[in-house]
Amino acid sequence: MTRKIRSLIIKEFLALWRDKRTRSVLFLPPLMQLFLFYFAATLEVKNIEVAFYNQDNGKHSIELIQRITASPKVQKAHYVHNQQDLADKVHEQKALVALHFPPNFSKNIQQKEPGKLQLILDGRRSNAAAIVQGYISDISLEYAREIAQNLRIPLTNVQITQRSWFNPNLDYTWYTIPSLVAILAMMIGLVLTALSVAREREMGTFEQLLVSPLTPNEILLGKTVPAFFIALLEASVILALSIYLFSLEFQGSLLLLYASMVVFLLAIIGIGLFISALCMTQQQAVLGTFLFMTPAVIISGFATPVENMPQWLQYVAELIPLKHFLIVVKGVFLKDMVATTVFQNTWPNAIIASVTLPLAAWFFKHRMA
Repeated sequence: MTRKIRSLIIKEFLALWRDKRTRSVLFLPPLMQLFLFYFAATLEVKNIEVAFYNQDNGKHSIELIQRITASPKVQKAHYVHNQQDLADKVHEQKALVALHFPPNFSKNIQQKEPGKLQLILDGRRSNAAAIVQGYISDISLEYAREIAQNLRIPLTNVQITQRSWFNPNLDYTWYTIPSLVAILAMMIGLVLTALSVAREREMGTFEQLLVSPLTPNEILLGKTVPAFFIALLEASVILALSIYLFSLEFQGSLLLLYASMVVFLLAIIGIGLFISALCMTQQQAVLGTFLFMTPAVIISGFATPVENMPQWLQYVAELIPLKHFLIVVKGVFLKDMVATTVFQNTWPNAIIASVTLPLAAWFFKHRMA
């Protein structure tokens, strides 16, 4: 039995290596996505364009405008002379945010009264606008503290000292890159297993496997092992690039990470084999893969917190292996997650694997009949 399965595994590795299209899918897309996500997928807002309508022209309004435009986040400042031009800059998306200083802004501050200004945000880009609002609020609050010291008046705002744990500089790549270890490993495991049986059917070699001395379970095992090790290798390469190329600090235990990753990949391979058992052609298998992958990434909590979703969707997220492994990979990577917490987020994937693998085997045998 061991010799037969070993021969099938070697045959599967050779088939994957000799197929140019499969080779390109295995190596090029994951690396391209890694670099694209590193440089492009960020919630940090840069190159901001701001519009100013200053009816005050006092020292405090000019000083605040200079501080905002001096920010490295601001790329260009537009100065307008009436309310309509200010609205047009936002309407035409030439400015993400606009500030209107009323005529008595500086005078009120000198008289130790609140200086009020109007902040206009482009709600069509709500996330970016909210982040920019935070930037401007920080600059304004810092200037208000200086004014309070110079004029010897109490600052009515509550002063907050902020400290970010596990990612002190709030570098978004520290969140993105560890997540890619899970997402790209899932993509490779799904694609390889989903295409494996469909490729045999499309090429006409599936019948040869059926008349071989291999049992259906042995055929499935021979299809599973190559996909498992290739996905594990891809994840290891991405992990190494994250540490040595992108200079991310790995805080936790490699042993715990790989133990959880093994269970995660088994759950993913079970889903991939299930897709493969249902599909007759490679095109159907690819479509089935992306039909699962796209919702899985969205629901997993990668882009938006699962807690923000409706309650019924949170229950659906519990059935997604990626949701549980993302917690582990980010926790082990950034904050040295302890073994008990790793186990708490790994056993759901073990249950998913124990369901999907037998279910895929049953469907496989049923389709063979």
